[in-house]
Amino acid sequence: MSSSIPIQPTLEDPQTLLLPLQATDFEALYAAASDPKVWEQHPNKDRWKPEVFRTFFEGAMQSQGAFKIIDKATNEVAGSTRFYGYDEQEDSILIGYTFYATRYWGKGLNLKVKTMMLDYIFQFVSQVYFHIGAANTRSQIAISRLGAEKVAEEEVAYFGEAPQLNFVYRIGKEQWIGRS
Repeated sequence: MSSSIPIQPTLEDPQTLLLPLQATDFEALYAAASDPKVWEQHPNKDRWKPEVFRTFFEGAMQSQGAFKIIDKATNEVAGSTRFYGYDEQEDSILIGYTFYATRYWGKGLNLKVKTMMLDYIFQFVSQVYFHIGAANTRSQIAISRLGAEKVAEEEVAYFGEAPQLNFVYRIGKEQWIGRS
């Protein structure tokens, strides 16, 4: 990213830690990603396979905006997410490529992670976008709970993968700050 926005800070709340993803994190992150259920609604349903996940991981490393999500109670890697696609003209950035190990589903982790990320990034941009797979109803519901609104549909070419139909969601800074 050619801006001065630091997109890989350490972010923390009482239960969760977001740390910049390192090359040495592959095995720990793959352990969270190796369950086919994690990917059943994602555009690439084969990411649980080591060779497919390796491509995903390489893209995460190249993005220089990826995090490993740590459960502070167990010190386990719960999943990953990233900032990417900064657009200076539009004063926007994307948050995505998020996944969690199934044992963290339904426990409020996504809300905590996205809250930390949005609270942080809205210091620098006025809009945040999210690409969510067209068939990923679980993530569509989760992003709607944050107050994001669907604004478009587009084909997205993920790193090393074929383009897939995604829904584009947006949340603005004022909307985020003014939420009840």
